[in-house]
Amino acid sequence: MKLTIENMTCGGCAKSVTKAIQSVDPNAKIETSPAIRSVEIETTATLAAVQQVLEEAGYPATAG
Repeated sequence: MKLTIENMTCGGCAKSVTKAIQSVDPNAKIETSPAIRSVEIETTATLAAVQQVLEEAGYPATAG
């Protein structure tokens, strides 16, 4: 799945995003791109679950 995260603007943000996603799927493959504010995730977690943990972490995400 590919998500856009408007307020992921640096490496520190990307680490926080990665940590949040790993809290719902420790085995997720995560590729963050702060420069274009997107993240690509290979996960068994649902989109809703991923969006919820990102929202809780302060990084609301939109699909696409």
